[in-house]
Amino acid sequence: MITILTSLAALAWIATWLAIALRLRNQTERKPELKLLNIFWLLSLILHSTTLLLPWLKNGAMTIDLPGSLSIVAWLTTFLLFLAHLKRPLETMGLIVIPGTLIALVLANGLTQTGNSIILQNGLGLHIILSLLAYSMLALATLQALLLATQNRFLHNHKPNGFIRTLPPLQDMESLLFQLISAGVILLTLGLLSGLIYLDGLFGQQVAHKTILSILAWITFSTLLFGHWRYGWRGKIAIRWTVSGFILLMLAFWGSKFVIEYLVKQS
Repeated sequence: MITILTSLAALAWIATWLAIALRLRNQTERKPELKLLNIFWLLSLILHSTTLLLPWLKNGAMTIDLPGSLSIVAWLTTFLLFLAHLKRPLETMGLIVIPGTLIALVLANGLTQTGNSIILQNGLGLHIILSLLAYSMLALATLQALLLATQNRFLHNHKPNGFIRTLPPLQDMESLLFQLISAGVILLTLGLLSGLIYLDGLFGQQVAHKTILSILAWITFSTLLFGHWRYGWRGKIAIRWTVSGFILLMLAFWGSKFVIEYLVKQS
């Protein structure tokens, strides 16, 4: 059953990517094409989410190992992008996000599970959901920062190509970047606070590095927001701080999972 759903979800994501590519290539605003794109995107999200939820509904627990967590974060990222795309012309970001989501989907359902099953209760579920939402929002912000850097470089050299022309104006891109970071910091704050409240041993031997790196990431993103508000930080400074903060977050979450699941358990 899961194999069939995975195949259908993969095909739906491919169809969504092609719909975005054709729409941007034609540079058209015809409503039927946008409606068709939204149908493909929504169908992809539904099928992908089913592959994530069925094991939980069947076993009453979730195995959030490295491939599984990548699939969840990828789904959340494309879901958040879909919501943002309904109000802003952000389809271009889908050309980059969707292939990553497709790879995460295939890996999560093709590799052997290496993590332990987790029962989402006593506040643990809230902590995990908030943390995954924070990672997804800040992943989207990092992608936005990288696109902003690319757009800025091409415009500075007066050589904007077809891909760059599909992006919103530079000022709108920068405004969206700080909106995404602000939302991500709020979610990360709530995730850290829920961990302090509901989890025992947050600074224990196996998770201390994850907690410390997450706090450092929170400090990095919060400093950037303060600098933007107080000193008007933007452009290259904002891009560097955003990427640095996300690297810390990646090391905290996926770095620790890789070490525990593939290095410690294999030794």
